[in-house]
Amino acid sequence: MSLENYKLELENIIASEGIKYNEPMKNHTSFKVGGPADILLLPETPKQIGDAVKLCAKHGVNFYIMGNGSNLIVRDGGYRGVIIKLTSLDNVSADGEYLKAEAGASLSTAAKEALKYSLTGMEFASGIPGTVGGAVTMNAGAYGPEIKDIIEYAILMDMDGNQFKLSKEEMDLSYRSSIVQKNNYIVLEAVFKLEKGDYDEIESRMDELNKRRAEKQPLNYPSAGSTFKRPIGYYAGKLIEDAGLKGMRNGGASISEKHAGFVINKDNATARDVLGLISKVQKIIKEKNAVTLEPEVRIIGEE
Repeated sequence: MSLENYKLELENIIASEGIKYNEPMKNHTSFKVGGPADILLLPETPKQIGDAVKLCAKHGVNFYIMGNGSNLIVRDGGYRGVIIKLTSLDNVSADGEYLKAEAGASLSTAAKEALKYSLTGMEFASGIPGTVGGAVTMNAGAYGPEIKDIIEYAILMDMDGNQFKLSKEEMDLSYRSSIVQKNNYIVLEAVFKLEKGDYDEIESRMDELNKRRAEKQPLNYPSAGSTFKRPIGYYAGKLIEDAGLKGMRNGGASISEKHAGFVINKDNATARDVLGLISKVQKIIKEKNAVTLEPEVRIIGEE
């Protein structure tokens, strides 16, 4: 891996303010944990993303694509290589019943833009804390609907920096999964097919869902949302609650008293605290229920 040579060439394709060295990842994840990335990039165009990816291949440098870090844990040792953060690509626009959003736009911003044009179908996404790119990658959903119910197509990039378009059918969207994940594609933008609706009704539905979220979820603590995927035939939160694990702690990490499906950073937790608690919960639920809880959160980096 030739990081020094990479740095020299990198500064020719991205302005210096878009390159951060030894950047603490706790500043870029909703869990507020994580050691430093060797390099954090903030590209502003798809071309810059493609150029950065090609440079990584040329110099044998590892890289990881992230949105706003709402579903990501970086271990305390940090990340050796380059993390490419897409939040600068955040344009959202409407054209008739279609809403186009770049990968780095937050879902709440996209949902508000849909509301502005009285477009219905995206209300469920208004309180999901992630970006459009992350939501498409994992087919995010809430209160029933999922991204697969509204997406028309996406513009993607492969590991060689080539751009291409995939329709909804080609994206193989299923529960918290997609071809994007399976093939390590990068989402650049997505187009959603919505329907004309009533502004007040759409706004009311968004308010109702956000109120429900605030009542039931521990939004006052750093977390990555629901920690575990839903096991077939069960609900992770109910399994954890029924096992009496609400409030269980490991260092500064805790199972939320408000919603057992959330591991929270209660008191300056480290990534080790969080991952240790996840592991303990998995072990107990496996022993009690013979159910394997699979983390929904992405985990990268070194111990």
